[in-house]
Amino acid sequence: MAGTHTKFYLDKQNAKWKGVCAGITDYTGVDVVWVRIAAIILTLAGGFPWTLIAYIAAAWAAPKKPIDLYVDQNDKKFWQGVRQSPTRTAREVRSRFRDVDRRLADMEVYYTSKNTRLADEIESLR
Repeated sequence: MAGTHTKFYLDKQNAKWKGVCAGITDYTGVDVVWVRIAAIILTLAGGFPWTLIAYIAAAWAAPKKPIDLYVDQNDKKFWQGVRQSPTRTAREVRSRFRDVDRRLADMEVYYTSKNTRLADEIESLR
């Protein structure tokens, strides 16, 4: 499933023409207005035939984005982060797990220190 989240897709739902700029936006997280302005400026600044060829090639080669690709907005932001910097995203996930582990350890200490019978039962399980 991770391979489907890290691919480039045409975003037909937010498309103006073929969905390439909206797909770039979905892939990178950059606002669609800036992607479209950059495409226009690049085309007018001398890249005319090549930007048009690249746009048509992307529209032809890229698959449409599945409707259920993301669960919610947080899921979308997460996968955009994975595509931008997988190392940083992995580091953030590890940090979250460490935080959850620390909080669980704190809860265990709290409940076992107040309840000696529960502490004895936990010790007997070890």
